[in-house]
Amino acid sequence: MLEFHVEPSIVRQATVRVPGDKSISHRALMLGSLADGATEISGFLAGEDCLATLAAFRNMGVRIEQHDDTTLTVNGVGLHGLQAPAETLNLGNSGTAMRLMAGVLCGQSFDSTLTGDRSLNKRPMRRIITPLEQMGAKIASSDGKPPLVIHGGQELSAIDYSLPVASAQVKSCILLAALYAKGRTVVVEPSVTRDHTERMLAAMGVDVESAAGRISINGRQTLTGTRTQVPADLSSAAFVMLAAILAKDADVLITHVGVNPTRTGVIDILKALGANISLENRQSLGHEPVADIHVRSSTLRGGPIDPALVSLAIDEFPVLFVAAAAAHGKTTFTGIGELRVKESDRIAAMASGLRALGISIEESDDGAIIHGGSFSGGIVESFADHRIAMSFAVAGSVAMGPVTVRDVDNVETSFPGFAAIMSSLGIRIRAEQDA
Repeated sequence: MLEFHVEPSIVRQATVRVPGDKSISHRALMLGSLADGATEISGFLAGEDCLATLAAFRNMGVRIEQHDDTTLTVNGVGLHGLQAPAETLNLGNSGTAMRLMAGVLCGQSFDSTLTGDRSLNKRPMRRIITPLEQMGAKIASSDGKPPLVIHGGQELSAIDYSLPVASAQVKSCILLAALYAKGRTVVVEPSVTRDHTERMLAAMGVDVESAAGRISINGRQTLTGTRTQVPADLSSAAFVMLAAILAKDADVLITHVGVNPTRTGVIDILKALGANISLENRQSLGHEPVADIHVRSSTLRGGPIDPALVSLAIDEFPVLFVAAAAAHGKTTFTGIGELRVKESDRIAAMASGLRALGISIEESDDGAIIHGGSFSGGIVESFADHRIAMSFAVAGSVAMGPVTVRDVDNVETSFPGFAAIMSSLGIRIRAEQDA
């Protein structure tokens, strides 16, 4: 089992580039495979989650050429060109891959089975099973959890579906299934979620409309292969941002980061806490906005966080818990119950780790109150959750003593090279096998 060993560090001035966006990399592979013609992808995230998606589509007959770690050509087979896989499709730790691929596979003529690692097979899938079955899909599960057995050859029909919980994964699953359905499917969101699927569908020639929280799409449209440049991942950049914010006299530029407005809640929340963050060199990278993120050392002050920002920062809350713990005063998070069904129960995991480092925190079912203070040294469990592991590595950089973060192997799922990039900032971090 791999551990991070982190010591108090000094971050000064640096310019870094973090790996490509995981959400966009998944979607580029999936939609490229379903398109007519080739899709050229650059900036691809060669992390374990995305590589599991790549392997799954190869197992269904899609020819994907890897020119190097970040550059691919996906030779699309069209909506109906996938072949029955010879084996169960193992998606590792990726909830995104499982939920989106379920939407694709329920429209195929063949049966398929989706499974994952121990963590993924504990995650709730009824939230996609319910709307897909309303469309006519037939899916067997283990009490609403993976493995998912998807029976092909079903006739799908459009639905008008209101999401009970804001979720880009569920929304995207329904939209992908809608490509195979007769009629016009409408998805209604209770609050805004990331819209990478809608943007990429439009870039591939699909007519998809989005207005006032209603996303609608006609079935049986054709996707056309395109050229996709994947920006750097804002979720990964958040760890670098926080390291710079918490350091003394730091001035860090993170280049070419995706700043899709449905993803920038982490920036808004950090700014609300007092972080000095600015976006520079704004431009459009195909269908996605990008910018350089300029971050300087800041004094953070706690306060109530607007729950309207939750869906715009759902993956970054482990980072935000650490930011709140380093802030002066009390910070209150509400409406974050979705964190309890991520790769771990992230509210409980962060509470456990913060307490181990001397921080006072009160949990509720869907929130937490964090009393800012100083991090002591100590040993923290990551619960095999990559974002928990990386967040506590950042906390260790400003702790009063060494911090050990246990069970960090899954960091490679989303941020390959994390320790090396953090070291380039000046953070004293080592990744070692547990003795």
